[in-house]
Amino acid sequence: MNKIKVMIVDDSAVVRQVLTSYLEASKEVEIIGAASDPIFAIEKMQKEWPDVIILDVEMPRMDGITFLKKIMAQRPTPVIICSTLTEKGAETTMEALAAGAVSIITKPKAGLKSFMTESADDLVQHIKAAAKANVRKILHHDPQPVLKTPAKLTADAVLAPKPAAMAQTTEKIVAIGTSTGGTQALERVLTALPRVCPGIVIVQHMPENFTAAFAARLNQLCAIEVKEAAKGDRVVMGRALIAPGGKHMVLKRSGAQYFVDVIDGPPVSRHKPSVNVLFRSVAQSAGKNALGIIMTGMGDDGAQGMKEMHEVGATTVAQDERSCVVYGMPKEAVKLGGVNKSISLDAIAAEIQNYGAMHR
Repeated sequence: MNKIKVMIVDDSAVVRQVLTSYLEASKEVEIIGAASDPIFAIEKMQKEWPDVIILDVEMPRMDGITFLKKIMAQRPTPVIICSTLTEKGAETTMEALAAGAVSIITKPKAGLKSFMTESADDLVQHIKAAAKANVRKILHHDPQPVLKTPAKLTADAVLAPKPAAMAQTTEKIVAIGTSTGGTQALERVLTALPRVCPGIVIVQHMPENFTAAFAARLNQLCAIEVKEAAKGDRVVMGRALIAPGGKHMVLKRSGAQYFVDVIDGPPVSRHKPSVNVLFRSVAQSAGKNALGIIMTGMGDDGAQGMKEMHEVGATTVAQDERSCVVYGMPKEAVKLGGVNKSISLDAIAAEIQNYGAMHR
């Protein structure tokens, strides 16, 4: 098996050393170089081009965003942004994702070695997902880890199975789950929606502290309101609620009205927030009154939840392979038999509008 060739670009010698040390322990990753800034990185990459680049965003001589745009224009390559857990870092990272980065990993300002001991598995998974990503699809539209892996829990760990509610109601819900490539895909979908559309609940796999900046950016671009979900937020027409990183989001119902709860709990399908948790709650609280959409992403989070939605009469849709950056999550949902149909990314906004119009 060919190893995934990785280049690390970070101005911190400690970060470069620690990342190299931990990733070299993986049988699936080969570090072909590490550079303190993009200028040095370009020189090294001309000798051997990486499969994946791990990139800091704040560096001397050339910032990470400028470097990223240069790479995407000249030789598109999967890029993972390595960012600090700060508000400023989150805003800059949103710009990087919009420019074509595949995903985010976070690093603390202190305690990097202990942090990496706990997070090395997750980083390897990010690298594997990035290596499979079709970066050209992002640009056109704008396996087992070696180290110890946490148990892969199901939605039972957060939300117990129970029968679906459900008489027909006039309020309709759209639930969306996505991961790798999803930030760009969600922007495509949400910016295409008119102000009058069904209420939307979304899980996008993203670290804590980044979802607020992501939601704020989309809110500026979209006709609909987009916000990071908070406990008790109503799900209403013209609003999209994005699950906060590091928390699970569940849909609840009071009479004919829907609202969300934001709860703690262990990672489900190794994610927090988890699409499976959201989709199960939608199956239980909205049943046939919901449209479920599973989009581009690595792994199988959301597949079981979508099947549960399908079984209670919800309409279920998967993004098709041709338009996915990574055809992982939709593929698993289709394999489980929980998908009514697969459609292209460009057709999803129309699907949401049509669903709302049919049930008004």
